[in-house]
Amino acid sequence: MNMENLPAWLPFVLIPLVLWSLFWKALALWHAARRGSVVWFVVLLLLNTVGILDIIYLIIAGKLRTAELFAKSDGERYTAPGQEK
Repeated sequence: MNMENLPAWLPFVLIPLVLWSLFWKALALWHAARRGSVVWFVVLLLLNTVGILDIIYLIIAGKLRTAELFAKSDGERYTAPGQEK
């Protein structure tokens, strides 16, 4: 397929979609790595679901609240709510 045959609106849809997906994937991978969730990390890394699986992981499996998604790190290992020592 030639570039001339592509619809003119495609970049205006594709670029925001890619940015949206990259943002949520990076956030989910970061949280999975901090929690030590190797299986989730690999699944999130290999599957591209346009951010849907990443958001599901962050909210349900990660049990994170919206405020916790973007909280600054204080250098300590992340512990999920209810798993404090």
